Amino acid sequence: MDTIETIRYADPTARASTPLRGGFVNRLVVVLGSVASQIDAMLERRRSRLALLEMTDEQLKDIGVSRCDAHREGIRPMWERSLP
Repeated sequence: MDTIETIRYADPTARASTPLRGGFVNRLVVVLGSVASQIDAMLERRRSRLALLEMTDEQLKDIGVSRCDAHREGIRPMWERSLP
């Protein structure tokens, strides 16, 4: 009976400090941070592509991009990366 009482009333914070649980939380934080940075990168690509679509012919000429190329890049989904 002593063993059952010990298990039942064990310190609940002792479990949280085990390396397995701490490692999981650390990995989760890293994964969530990575997902957030990927989403941020996709949104930045979308903003850039929308800006390309709004440029005038003179502005496109200044940066060396044709209207056709700007349109082709501007309509791509935000999750697709640009070609090098």
